[in-house]
Amino acid sequence: MRTLLRAFTLLLFSFSFIFANNFTEVREISLKKDEQKKILVKYDNKDKLFTFRWTLYKNGGLVVFRAYDKIVAQNVLYLREKNRSFKFELKTKGADSFKVPYMLVKFKEFNQKTKEAKFEIFLSDDKKQIMLEDLKPPKEE
Repeated sequence: MRTLLRAFTLLLFSFSFIFANNFTEVREISLKKDEQKKILVKYDNKDKLFTFRWTLYKNGGLVVFRAYDKIVAQNVLYLREKNRSFKFELKTKGADSFKVPYMLVKFKEFNQKTKEAKFEIFLSDDKKQIMLEDLKPPKEE
């Protein structure tokens, strides 16, 4: 039984390693409550805005609001394996592409002292069509 469990763990680790190498870009960011992250997604002479922020951390759940290409959504993310991330496609499926570029946002940790949530942002783009540009918030005067 122990050998079977070790083999299964090794197999899962191998799949997760392969999965992790599939991303063309990985970013890590920290956000405080209601601090908004803005990323400009550029492809085919198009600019689309992706924004997200978190508003509440309670009972291990982080409430996240996000918007991309005029589609607004809300997620509750947890640090356990299920419901830890959300994924969205950056382009619509076309005749030339079955596997469209997408972004995956993963809740990594919550720091109780600083009240900051850490996220990892993964970009999957096999054809390298997408450029991501961080937009800085305007400076307060």
